[in-house]
Amino acid sequence: MWFSTESLPRPPPPRYETILSVAASLTASAILFRSIINELFPDSVNEYLSSSLQKISSRLSSQLTIVIEESDGLVANQMFKAANVYLGSKLLPSTRKIKVHQQEKEDELEVSVDKNQELFDEFKGVKFKWVAASRVDGLVSSNKKRQDSAFSRSEVRYFELACHKKHRDIVLGSYFPYILQKAKAIKEEKKTVKLHTIDYNGPDYWGSIKFDHPATFDTVAMDPEMKRELIKDLDRFVESREFYRRVGKAWKRGYLFHGPPGTGKSSLVAAMANYLRFDVYDLDLKEVQCNSDLRRLLIGTGNRSMLVIEDIDRSFESVEDDKVTLSGLLNFIDGLWSSSGDERILVFTTNHKDQLDPALLRPGRMDVHLHMSYCTFNGFKTLALNYLRLQEHPLFGEIKELIERVQATPAQVTGELMKSEDPDVALQGLIKLLHDKETSETSRNN
Repeated sequence: MWFSTESLPRPPPPRYETILSVAASLTASAILFRSIINELFPDSVNEYLSSSLQKISSRLSSQLTIVIEESDGLVANQMFKAANVYLGSKLLPSTRKIKVHQQEKEDELEVSVDKNQELFDEFKGVKFKWVAASRVDGLVSSNKKRQDSAFSRSEVRYFELACHKKHRDIVLGSYFPYILQKAKAIKEEKKTVKLHTIDYNGPDYWGSIKFDHPATFDTVAMDPEMKRELIKDLDRFVESREFYRRVGKAWKRGYLFHGPPGTGKSSLVAAMANYLRFDVYDLDLKEVQCNSDLRRLLIGTGNRSMLVIEDIDRSFESVEDDKVTLSGLLNFIDGLWSSSGDERILVFTTNHKDQLDPALLRPGRMDVHLHMSYCTFNGFKTLALNYLRLQEHPLFGEIKELIERVQATPAQVTGELMKSEDPDVALQGLIKLLHDKETSETSRNN
């Protein structure tokens, strides 16, 4: 027999009250079931069941999550730094919460993503979701100088990147390299040279401010030929990435500036930093607690930077057991730790080269030795142009004769030139200084 479904009566649609009743019943059943499970099984079993369900859910999910932490132990994660810069440039006006920071004496604001904020990006037609987050790790050892107690909790910042699993190769092969390159371009465009000093409360033991030293190679009073050779050496260094890789050496170069006080060693360091646009890390070894702290400080220095240790001959006068040692420093300069960064310059200064340990002076540690001597006539002319805007003056002849006979430092010459804006007064003051020094030297020798 054949029946038509049209002739069968249709059940009435469920009423709204019925739907709510069923939903409430299912919710109550779920709560009851969970309560029964909690009563019948111990916490360890519940945790196992929860973990198993999460694993099953993860296997069934098509989402890939990549975690990018701020650091791996002592080593900063360059991918995290690049992502922070890159995402800061992708913020929209509609973003609900952002972080804004301005360093002292800096003009531009640093804008970045605040934690627990989502940000979406697209690359080659693939959509990505970023989330900035953080967690607090367990107790870690800390130096008593940095904290009141010997242990503290450490906050770990990280990014989570989510996308479809099928795009894994695009992320690792194209997207991340693109972010690294883009972040580098952004930083170079906005770069402000920084001066870093030891700060044990900082994330990598360094604190920084804007490097606002006005010295340039045009203003440094030194032998013109020596200046040209130094500039040539610096240019050769920054263009030699592939050479250092080919010969298997860390991409670094060491300079030793030695000579009497006041001969312009610190000004030359500033001129180099401004010329190269390298950050300066001013390392006072007497402020370092021990070799392990030294290691962390040195690892915390960035690429394209200058590590400066002034008065190296006086840095190891302390004999306390917990202080930094010369061997600890040497291990970083050319040991295994020396390969922890790229394009780094090390500068040591001293007033007494003869008092340095010979181990510091060999090539590979201090590649270039520059003797910063007393002021020459060419050096004087540079200073006269800087301070008095003079290229020629009738008194230059007398000054030339005196400065070739008398040992005066650039700092002493500068001090006289700064005493008056009137060129005649300033130059007469310098002539008197040189005559007085000559008389004093003559008397001492007799």
